[in-house]
This record gives sequence, structure tokens and C-alpha cells, in this order.
Amino acid sequence: MTSLKPGLSGRAEMTVGEEHTAESVGSGRVGVLATPVMINLIEAAALEAIEVHLPEGHQSLGTRLDVSHTAATPVGMRVSASADLVRVDGRVLHFRVRAEDEVEEIGAGSHERIVVNVGKFAGRVARKLTAE
Repeated sequence: MTSLKPGLSGRAEMTVGEEHTAESVGSGRVGVLATPVMINLIEAAALEAIEVHLPEGHQSLGTRLDVSHTAATPVGMRVSASADLVRVDGRVLHFRVRAEDEVEEIGAGSHERIVVNVGKFAGRVARKLTAE
């Protein structure tokens, strides 16, 4: 994981469709970009920044997200998210994140991910099914 260093950045983009609205995903009753969809785009940007730097058999998982969603984006408009790796604490990766549409910033904040060994993680998850 030595190549995971502050300064890595990623970006993700999408066009808002009806299926991305708060009304469609159940997070509100308005036909604008849903907050959970904006969060998904932010996580995709963070993954884009680091995935090629992860060791074989490892993946990162989102563990914390603190973002504001401050402006509405209508259907048909492009949205982009960026994630900048600002700190690495062992397996924990800290990002500064931002989302914007074609007109303005629509969200910003911080995001944390943890790097896990996929085999070990899958074993822990499987044990939950047999726990009593």
C-alpha cells in the first residue's frame, strides 16, 4: 500500500435520469437528484482515485461520510464528483470530496474508506450467518 499517498484524486460523472431522483429512490418526493445517488457518485470518485493502487486481494470499503447536499439538480443535467486523498492512517484513507452540477457546487465534505483483505473480510461476513 506504499503507493497510497495524499494527492491521489478521482472523478466520477453522470447525467441525472428519472431513476436518480429522490422520488424514485424513496428519499423524498421531489424529482431532483437524490442525496443517496450523490453519495454513490462521491464514493465512485474515491474508488477511482485509489483502486489501481490497492494490493492484490484487497479492496476499500466506505466507513464514514460527512457531506452536505446544498443545491438541487434537475433531471437531464450532468453531475460530477471529485475525491482527493488527503491523509492515510494505516488502512484508513481520508478524502476531501465535492459534487457539482453544470451550474454550481451541490455538495461537499469528507469521506473515509478502509482497506480490507477481501478473503478475510468475506470470512467474517460468512461467520455472521452462523452466529447465534
